[in-house]
Amino acid sequence: MDNSVKSFVAEIKERVRLAQYSAMKAVNHEITALYWDIGRMIVEKQELLGWGKAVINTVSQELQTEFPGMRGFSNQNLWLMRQFYLEYCENIKLQPLVREISWSKNVVILGKCKNDVLKKEFYIRMTAKFGWTKDVLINQIENSAYEKYLLNQTNFDQTVPDEYKDQAILAVKDEYSFDFLDMRDRHSERNLEYELVKNIRRFLLEMGSDFAFLGNQYKVSTDTKDYYIDLVLYHRKLKCLIAIDLKINEFMPEYAGKMQFYLTILDELVKNPDENPSIGIIVCKTKDRTEVEYALKRSDTPIGVATYKMTKTLPESMKNLLPSPERIAEKLSALSRKND
Repeated sequence: MDNSVKSFVAEIKERVRLAQYSAMKAVNHEITALYWDIGRMIVEKQELLGWGKAVINTVSQELQTEFPGMRGFSNQNLWLMRQFYLEYCENIKLQPLVREISWSKNVVILGKCKNDVLKKEFYIRMTAKFGWTKDVLINQIENSAYEKYLLNQTNFDQTVPDEYKDQAILAVKDEYSFDFLDMRDRHSERNLEYELVKNIRRFLLEMGSDFAFLGNQYKVSTDTKDYYIDLVLYHRKLKCLIAIDLKINEFMPEYAGKMQFYLTILDELVKNPDENPSIGIIVCKTKDRTEVEYALKRSDTPIGVATYKMTKTLPESMKNLLPSPERIAEKLSALSRKND
């Protein structure tokens, strides 16, 4: 085939992929709508006629007999449909949102985000917006992405364009779990970098989706001097370079100035013309949140400051720093307006 034919075939293939994706979304939407209706009908009949638990088993058996080729009518799944309806039937805001993600993802959120409506809303919105797979969703929940999203310290509000600000905020956690590293409490920055590179797959999974590894001790140069950035990644959706500076001690304000220097060089000498400005992440052992806030306040380059630990649980001291429910609701509403 000549180039024009190849280009034409590539266009058709892309159109087919888009159609497949649209069809899959439509099927997911209809299945979720169907399960919502079944849950509603069960609840209404139980309330009207006083039916007990046994009716669920009867309905399950009858549906599986009538529709032998269809999955999803098990006794357990019917109970989940009932729970699904009861969970959102009085929440007008979330009712349309739950239909935007697949049933299996709704089940994950129901099971792992109990008794926290705002937490459920966050994961529903993020799954719908960024197309998280079920495995990615589970990983995000288990790694406290919601809490870390609310806690994270960046200057992105003033340095990142609105069209990809939310994605950028999600790309930087407040705290990273390096529990996959077999390291002693006392280690050097070079040891930490070496172990992260050695475990690069698990490191990228912890960083989040869409990160690609470009190099460690990444060399950038001025006219007279060479500098080496600990780690440089690339984020496919943000279309930008990510510079990571590793520190094994507490955050110090001068780290922000050093990162700003790195980002300026990357943007001037490495970044491609069609890419967005580079983002910096300073990963420290500990940080004083007020100190970080002051250090980033007047920086004109996008920088986030995070900490790292060797265990997965979110410390109680961090949970106490979470915003009030009213403030969280405001942030989620702002996210909703951007999506619209």
